[in-house]
Amino acid sequence: QVQLVESGGGLVQPGGSLRLSCRASGNIRMIYDMGWYRQAPGKQRELVATITNVGNTNYADPVKGRFATFRDNTQNTVDLQMNSLKPEDTAVYYCSADVRTLTGRYDSWGQGTQVTASS
Repeated sequence: QVQLVESGGGLVQPGGSLRLSCRASGNIRMIYDMGWYRQAPGKQRELVATITNVGNTNYADPVKGRFATFRDNTQNTVDLQMNSLKPEDTAVYYCSADVRTLTGRYDSWGQGTQVTASS
């Protein structure tokens, strides 16, 4: 079993910054891609950013230039630095990881953390 636990969400004024963190734990042999997704009320879950195990990143167009993702392979963590937040960034943010364990390879998800950009 693999657990992903996010932290760092909250309320911020438009134009402000937040940093989300996610730690993976469990019977992990290797973590391939890690990433962040978000889901706003009434909308489908959408990609925010991904990062490979060698640090190659990919960002959704709406967050390019404002968000950055980082990972620490020694700690099995991935962070999302969010700057210049807009009201449309308000959503529940989910961490994801493509993980190989002793029993197989799985897509794992965190429980989500709320980010609200509002005045």
